[in-house]
Amino acid sequence: MNNETEIRERFWHELESSPFLMVGLSGSHQHSLPMTAQLDRNANHAFWFYTTKDNRLAPGGPAMAQFSAKDHYLFACIEGTLTPETDPAVIDRYWSKDVEAWYPGGRNDPNLLMLRFNLGTAEIWRADMSIKGIFKQLFGGDVRDEMKGKHAEVVL
Repeated sequence: MNNETEIRERFWHELESSPFLMVGLSGSHQHSLPMTAQLDRNANHAFWFYTTKDNRLAPGGPAMAQFSAKDHYLFACIEGTLTPETDPAVIDRYWSKDVEAWYPGGRNDPNLLMLRFNLGTAEIWRADMSIKGIFKQLFGGDVRDEMKGKHAEVVL
């Protein structure tokens, strides 16, 4: 397995463990919003978000998402395009009690909107160091060699 493949797989594993991202429209001066990604292992070309038609992300278009793993040992910036998801089967597939808690009008709320984030490229950084690297850092040593190979630009 090459380094890029390993980093990509690690990204998907970490995102599955904690599917929370900050998402914003590219070129917008509005702040990014925290969103919960709905993931499908067999659909590695996209992930989905429930939101409302009056949300600042609702217009869709080119977007960026930022991700930080729970342990802060992996970070990613993901480029893609937000588009409305209109397939009722997809909307139903991810509907759950957790989602319903945010939408009191339920699955048929007229203001409910599901957005699909069509994935483009991502830049991913691993920040986990070996024990030796941690000691170097604690004592002000140079850790740049330790971090080589822990960064990749990938197509998702």
